[in-house]
Amino acid sequence: MKNVMIIGGTSGIGLSIALNIREAENIYILGRNEPIANLPNSISYHYFDLKSFDINYFDKFNHIDTLIITAGFGKLGLFSEVTDQDIQDYFAVNTVGILRVIRYFYNSLLNTKNFYCAIIGSIAGFMSSPLFAVYASTKASLRIFIESINIELENANTSNRILHVAPGAIKGTAFAGGTNFPEQTTELAKQIIIKLRAKEDLYIPNYEEIYKDVLERAYNDFREAGRQSYEYKKLSGRLPI
Repeated sequence: MKNVMIIGGTSGIGLSIALNIREAENIYILGRNEPIANLPNSISYHYFDLKSFDINYFDKFNHIDTLIITAGFGKLGLFSEVTDQDIQDYFAVNTVGILRVIRYFYNSLLNTKNFYCAIIGSIAGFMSSPLFAVYASTKASLRIFIESINIELENANTSNRILHVAPGAIKGTAFAGGTNFPEQTTELAKQIIIKLRAKEDLYIPNYEEIYKDVLERAYNDFREAGRQSYEYKKLSGRLPI
């Protein structure tokens, strides 16, 4: 991983990953906002908006050997509060924009030469998620896309895979109105880098401790799991209901 591009690397887990890829010679972080921290000389910032971009923008990055996409957003709320523009923006950033980026770099993934790729999804893409319905829908779409593409890659006789990182809430990020505390995301960033180097295809942080049972409940009775998710979010204090 010598030439790394991180879309969404200006804050949160994306920035933590950028600061912890020690072997990289060049790291390009792309996003709409300036980075929240001072960067070493090996890291450069480039303005980029997943909602609207010219695919030829990436021609200047066609030498990269690592692609990491951490961009995405979500906000708790009832579907009745979601506007038509919100729906378009959710899918543009969380799903469609990402698919377009992968399409551009797909030949690199198909190549027998090492190409490392990771996308931050969400555990919400694995189950019903009331009060997060549109966000969860975008992540469910992303999950099925990654799973499908990885089988295509397997059958193309390449070792390259897309690592799907599917966390729950990540402490220390500005996601859903939180605050960035980079020191809180360092360990997760290091684990993602390890999985990325190994070309794994799925990483659910805290799987054994939390999400193994959660996913089992969702599989066995999605209705009851959805009810429990609804009540949990209400009691979390993050939703004014």
